Amino acid sequence: MNQHNYALILAGGGGTRLWPVSRKATPKQLLPLVDERSLFKTTVERLLPLFPAENIYISTGTPYIQGMRADVPEIPAENFIIEPSGRNTGPAAALAIAVIHKRDPEAIVTMQHADHFIRYEDKYREILTAGCELAENEDGAIITLGISPTYPATGFGYIKQGEKITTVNGVDAYDALGFTEKPNVVTATSFLASGDYSWNAGMFIWKSAVAMQEFERQTPTLYTLLQQLEPSIDTPAFQTELATIWGEMPSISIDVGVMEGAERMIVIPEDIGWNDIGSWDALFDVVPQDKFGNSIKGNAADHVILDTRKSLIFSDRMTVTIGVEDIIVIDTDDVVLICSRDRAQDVKEVVNHLKATNRNEYL
Repeated sequence: MNQHNYALILAGGGGTRLWPVSRKATPKQLLPLVDERSLFKTTVERLLPLFPAENIYISTGTPYIQGMRADVPEIPAENFIIEPSGRNTGPAAALAIAVIHKRDPEAIVTMQHADHFIRYEDKYREILTAGCELAENEDGAIITLGISPTYPATGFGYIKQGEKITTVNGVDAYDALGFTEKPNVVTATSFLASGDYSWNAGMFIWKSAVAMQEFERQTPTLYTLLQQLEPSIDTPAFQTELATIWGEMPSISIDVGVMEGAERMIVIPEDIGWNDIGSWDALFDVVPQDKFGNSIKGNAADHVILDTRKSLIFSDRMTVTIGVEDIIVIDTDDVVLICSRDRAQDVKEVVNHLKATNRNEYL
């Protein structure tokens, strides 16, 4: 890979839909949910065959920094860009790209997320390699990785692909004709049937110079603040200056703030076995299942699972289920969560209730 190619991992989310395992002190990206590694460590190790450790950057928050540095000590400390508080993915990505751009104005940045599962890692790395080449050679372009949809999902955004532009090392690239954010089921079904749409996984590749131009054009308030911050980057005054301006940053996603209005987008639509591990039902889809469709995490030898099908059991102590189907059981030291798999998204509402009633000991 080109020495100017960088990977940026956004790792600041809280993971409320994976409560009660994911909490403030133990966010989902630091948890070993799929195998013995944390999601964050898995993400870094997926990138290391392409990027040297010094070219991998992490955007995260103060509560998580200690755990992340311990998890991947090979990443230089100065590559952890620490947000003073959560302001959505727009400011998080912009801040990190501004730092990378000052250190290397010729940088090409691939944006990743710390909580994604990717089954076909070799294929994924081939796509990243092709995407970096496209970003370098296609003037002003932003490359997005489109995920081949497998069902009419209403929880993901969609990217419409146009005419084929080129093929890079066997990877096809197309004009991206626009984004549609979380359509209803009728629209999602028509998207799936057309074959012209990919899921938007929020993985982008662009020159840092292009990114800065897009911030200036589309989010001028954010860009002005970055320009104010720029002289202090890599000086002792950086964190103080950052704390001063951060509260003025618009709280906006990178998709809404930049990608939906980008001047030139190219999409690479591929099946890489992708899943966003954002909820318990999403985890169920990626962990191994027994012949009855059950996924069991924890000390499985202690569990008694009788006449149980298509369920997720997450517990380190004996758990007994009898005659149930499509349920989720999550057992921690102080909380037991039981819900239908089709209500897994509602776990976030429990967290909101706990916040509203000041039950902070469970957050």
